[in-house]
Amino acid sequence: MANIKTDISLRQSLLEQAEAVAREMKVSRSRLFMLAIEDFIQRYQNKKLLEKINAAYQDDEPDEDEKLRRRLMLQRYRNLIEGEW
Repeated sequence: MANIKTDISLRQSLLEQAEAVAREMKVSRSRLFMLAIEDFIQRYQNKKLLEKINAAYQDDEPDEDEKLRRRLMLQRYRNLIEGEW
């Protein structure tokens, strides 16, 4: 994929921090910005996906079978814990 040059405006202090990190990582400033943007986009997409998943399950009430399984699991857990103490 081709690289495209672009101009961005940054606070002086942010640019200085970016330059220091780039030197520490031994990468170019452009590479650091690319890594940062890729990471940001991935986190943003993950957040949006999680929001969609949560929305899909938000109104999903457990049916009677699931409620029964939850009660049985809780009882088994309590029995296990009480047996150890």
